[in-house]
Amino acid sequence: MSGNDPFARLPEAASFTVTSTTVAGKAPLPPEHMSAYVPGGMDISPQLSWSGAPQGTKSYAVTVYDPDAPTGSGFWHWAVADIPATVTDLPAGAGNDTGSGLPEGAFQLPNDARAARFLGAAPPAGHGPHRYFIVVHALDVEHIGVPAESTPAYLGFAMSGHVLGRAVLIATAEISN
Repeated sequence: MSGNDPFARLPEAASFTVTSTTVAGKAPLPPEHMSAYVPGGMDISPQLSWSGAPQGTKSYAVTVYDPDAPTGSGFWHWAVADIPATVTDLPAGAGNDTGSGLPEGAFQLPNDARAARFLGAAPPAGHGPHRYFIVVHALDVEHIGVPAESTPAYLGFAMSGHVLGRAVLIATAEISN
């Protein structure tokens, strides 16, 4: 597992709190949040609740990123944009194929497998532990203005000048040989 923090090179932002009833920080992801390609995996997005966002927040984005994937660029598992500022939680499973658990106006961008949905963790067997950065980004705009077919990396670029705060929950996953 690499020691790098994928947010270390970004401009500093206020910290606020994200919690989950289905994921514990610094703990292994439960099977339901693993990829369907992994035995027992179900590709169910985690339940998330957040509080304490900075004043002036007009929308949120949620991303799930694995910087330890052996790709040279990590792996984006989920990205949701344009979550209204009045919303402070997402139910488990909100990131299904239809985004049925997302609030009105919010949309999912294609992950690195090019599916606009949550894709569970699937670190290569024997590759060691991977970290999954589950992040709620508080933004100073109601709509980030990216096309729905954009990549999560492009969303990050578009958000860079609009982030007021970040709430970060880090979970792990590892598959033995």
